[in-house]
Amino acid sequence: MLEGKKLAVIGVGKLGEALVAGLCKNSGLTKGDIVGTVGRESSIERVESKLGIKVGLDNRAAVKGCDIVLLAVKPQNMDRILGELKDVLNPGQLIISVAASVTTTFVEERLTAGACVVRAMPNTPAIINAGMTGLCVGQNVSSDQRSMAESIFKCVGATVFVDESLMDAVTALSASGPAYLYVVVESLAEAGVKLGIPRETSTLLAAQTMYGASRMVLETKAHPALLKDTVTTPAGCTIDGLMELEEGKLRVTLIKAVVKAAERARELVNTQNSKKRD
Repeated sequence: MLEGKKLAVIGVGKLGEALVAGLCKNSGLTKGDIVGTVGRESSIERVESKLGIKVGLDNRAAVKGCDIVLLAVKPQNMDRILGELKDVLNPGQLIISVAASVTTTFVEERLTAGACVVRAMPNTPAIINAGMTGLCVGQNVSSDQRSMAESIFKCVGATVFVDESLMDAVTALSASGPAYLYVVVESLAEAGVKLGIPRETSTLLAAQTMYGASRMVLETKAHPALLKDTVTTPAGCTIDGLMELEEGKLRVTLIKAVVKAAERARELVNTQNSKKRD
């Protein structure tokens, strides 16, 4: 799907680096098909050495002649970057934004009429090709462009398309989710230390257990509650542990954390819209 295409990555930070590495390995794109930009001259040599692609400071020059333009910039910089690129982009180019809470409409309104925009929300495990990316498409995106966008993020993990009204929820669940799970792993490891297990061993036990449990959900496609029941034997130790979790309201706390993060994501959108009206 991507072979023979030209890609510009505007803002080759950690996520941009992960995507380029995944694309070079899994997509059919070569290093010569990809160009990137960075914000500081001091970063050029490091990124070129690490990724083997051409990197510069000129965003306008980078996007010319490219089939796909990936905007991997911070949300607060998006308005400025779009203004900079508006008169050098053309409607045939696929524009992909990975900026949190930046809507497809926000991007479309700042570019020329007919701009083809895809919004993507990957998460940090993309760095190790274990990412989860939510995607939604703007009003002008063709089926081929939709497939191209999906192909890019499948190079670094799994993908799912959702309605754009759900993208803030995706941000709160899968993009912010690793932070919640790190707290869980850390807490489990601390419990192991409390019980006398060396910290390094305890962290391994906790992390591998979470990894294995996640794979069980993905590969068996069984409901998590059913998988939980297979571990919970009558009058065993697991049910006592689960009772403590219920008493501590872990379940409702995690739900509230995701809901709160989604509310914050919506606030960021409203702030952007307010700035636009101003």
